[in-house]
Amino acid sequence: MNSGKLMRLLSLSGVIAAVFYFLHVYFGVQNYPHYNSLSQAVSDLTAIDAPSFVVASRFSSLYSLFAVLCCTILCLIVTGRKEINRIFRLGIALYTIMNWVSGAGYTLFPLSSKGFQGTFQDIMHFYVVTIAVVVLSILSLLFIFVGGLRERRTKGIAILGFIVLLLMLFGSIGIGIFPKEYFGLFERFSAFSVVLYTAFLGVFGYTYRGSGEALPENWETPDEA
Repeated sequence: MNSGKLMRLLSLSGVIAAVFYFLHVYFGVQNYPHYNSLSQAVSDLTAIDAPSFVVASRFSSLYSLFAVLCCTILCLIVTGRKEINRIFRLGIALYTIMNWVSGAGYTLFPLSSKGFQGTFQDIMHFYVVTIAVVVLSILSLLFIFVGGLRERRTKGIAILGFIVLLLMLFGSIGIGIFPKEYFGLFERFSAFSVVLYTAFLGVFGYTYRGSGEALPENWETPDEA
């Protein structure tokens, strides 16, 4: 198998990542007695003292691994493509960095317990990793939307990115104005939309067809496959 086909196949790891994410949620809930999806955050499932910690963390780690792989491969695919807008490429790069920060940060600093307990680990989880992930997510989706709209090949994934951004904002607003009993529901608008968008980016990387004039020598472009 040549490198071009391998790159496109590896980009589908975003779809695999989404599968593992929802498996971590499903099996986490199954192994967490009295867990309330309406009021509790997804991250409660991987809190160190949670009864679901062992099983949920396994699937969560696999999600992070495949999400990072997908975005890194996609970043390589779009790098050097003269037909792709620079702003769009920057958005993909920032989205990739966001996944690296998320994967490493949440692995190193899982919650110590349900909610916020004020420990160093919780402070890092909420006020360093989460803030960095949110800021990078918003910036990357804005750049993907603005840059992607300028090219026919990237317009579809750009519009999807804007929808994800709206869902994230809707979730954040919902968390702020609705009672805490619905925190988990609105938190899922942000978390689930980003996970699904990573899967869509993987499909985009697999199906992308471009001129590839700036690809390194001996790379097979999608048009030549």
